[in-house]
Amino acid sequence: MNKVSILLKGLLLSTSQWNIYKNCKDKKKKGRIVGNTIGMVILFITLIGYCIAQCVGYGMYGLTDSIPVMCAIVVSTLGFVLTFFKTNGYLFNFKEYDMLMALPFKPGEVAMCKFLYMYIKSLPWYMSVSLSMMAAYGVYAKATLLTYVVWVILSLVLPLLPMVAATFIGFIIAKVGSGFKNKTMVQTVVTFIFIFAIFGLRFFIEKMFRTDKTAEVVQTVSEKTEQAGKIYLPVKWFAGAVNDMNVSYILLLIVISIAVSAVVFMIVGRSYKKINSALKSHAASNSFVMGERKNRSVIGTLVFKEFRRMTGSTIYMTNALVGQVMCLIAGIAVIFVNVDDILEKMLMGAPLTKEMLSPAIPFVVYFFVGMVATTAFTPSLEGKNYWILQSLPITKKTMYQGKMLYNMLLTVPFAVFATITFSISMGSSLLSSLLSIILVTLLCAFSTAWGCVCGVKHMRLDWENEVEVIKQGAAVAIYLFPNMLSTMALIVLTVFLGTFLNKDLILLILIVIVAVLAGFSYNMVLKLSKEQAP
Repeated sequence: MNKVSILLKGLLLSTSQWNIYKNCKDKKKKGRIVGNTIGMVILFITLIGYCIAQCVGYGMYGLTDSIPVMCAIVVSTLGFVLTFFKTNGYLFNFKEYDMLMALPFKPGEVAMCKFLYMYIKSLPWYMSVSLSMMAAYGVYAKATLLTYVVWVILSLVLPLLPMVAATFIGFIIAKVGSGFKNKTMVQTVVTFIFIFAIFGLRFFIEKMFRTDKTAEVVQTVSEKTEQAGKIYLPVKWFAGAVNDMNVSYILLLIVISIAVSAVVFMIVGRSYKKINSALKSHAASNSFVMGERKNRSVIGTLVFKEFRRMTGSTIYMTNALVGQVMCLIAGIAVIFVNVDDILEKMLMGAPLTKEMLSPAIPFVVYFFVGMVATTAFTPSLEGKNYWILQSLPITKKTMYQGKMLYNMLLTVPFAVFATITFSISMGSSLLSSLLSIILVTLLCAFSTAWGCVCGVKHMRLDWENEVEVIKQGAAVAIYLFPNMLSTMALIVLTVFLGTFLNKDLILLILIVIVAVLAGFSYNMVLKLSKEQAP
């Protein structure tokens, strides 16, 4: 463990934002770090407020003993999800693999270091949930000091088992993918299958919880969480330790979490070097023949470059394509499933008809394809190769136009298809359908241009792992959260306006507004490209 701690310390110091802020002399970089910190604080405050509000509801209905159960479920779920999406990129197929393997560390020690690094980086999320729920539980249960101590200690252990489970699944996916010629594609397909299996499970759970009365909803959720505790034993151990001060449950949770982690990393360590080496290698054909060379335009070449970059990264593909795949599935589903039945289940009896919802079709579709814009992270994704682009005889304007065109090609076909099928299923007129198609195309253009603005203004080229810019970058966060909240608000506003205004008039007004916003964002990209010109 001494070697692991040395390696972990170096990894944390090299990626610590505080360490960078303290030693960096670049004012722009310091400003970005301050902005990132403020954004993260806002997210944590929002999460804490939501958790406290949820626990207050439990306390008001006399379900205080269920708060630890809910806390354990939320933290465990969060640990599994965050780790699963980071495993490929942090634990496997990471950029600094060759450098670490050249150091005097065993593969198992490197794997353990990477796992602990993921744990420490995600710990603020776990503790925000756990400590906020602990505070609410303490008020309603009138907890003793010992209860708080036990809660805090077990909160540090609670995420380990789900993180190990996610790591082991990522290990299986990496092991399966490493045996194929097109490793990235196989890993992406397996990852998508797992994601949609979890997504389908979510609807199954939601169906169990659905009822009409608030008190019954809370009671039903409480019963289901108790049932979850019987299936997933760490939840039961955590709740029993907090509610009853059961020493055996405390020991079981701590000992089994550490023991399972050790066993899994013994298994992972044996194949760790082999899997990473296979993922880093590239297959070569013995029958290679130089074919005819094709001429492409500069922008076309940049688009093809982005395509090759995406297909070479599992993290890039899963983030860039998950919305499009869901959009495609939804577009096909509405052809075969009655929309009225879907609305009745989703709205739980709310007095809304498909005629009232039809003006919101473009925003519903955009919610699938517009939540992730590749332009928000592709400028940063150039990383240490950015100087190569600077040395080429192309302008920054052309480079960003190529990135924007690629995102449009990635989103517009799926968005238009889903808009057409939704419009047909909801019985929209031909004019309304055409206006919806125009609006969703403009929304994709706005998403592309605004994402590029965020990506250029908050470009980060000194990353060591592509996860840092694709999933955790400031540009992605600044693009995602306001975009998501505003889209949800626009869906509600459009439905409300549809109750007393002509649908086509609403769509026309929105087309004008979105076109102006898209044009403004595109001009901002051009302005930024001139400011960056050498």
